[in-house]
Amino acid sequence: MDAIARFIKEQRKRNKLTQEEFALRSGLGLRFVRELEQGKPTVRLDKVNQALAMFGSQAVPGPIEQKEEI
Repeated sequence: MDAIARFIKEQRKRNKLTQEEFALRSGLGLRFVRELEQGKPTVRLDKVNQALAMFGSQAVPGPIEQKEEI
């Protein structure tokens, strides 16, 4: 979820959109956008794809990223 959160936030900023503007243009709620960008682990996939669609992307299956152990 962190990779999606980073992608959304980076793309939103690259397009010079505030969270409020992004929420309005994507048809999503501001609370959802905030939670998504914070990496909330339990969000609806359909809404994630709605957000990603703003940047020509979608969530697809892929390998699980392994976190480094310290």
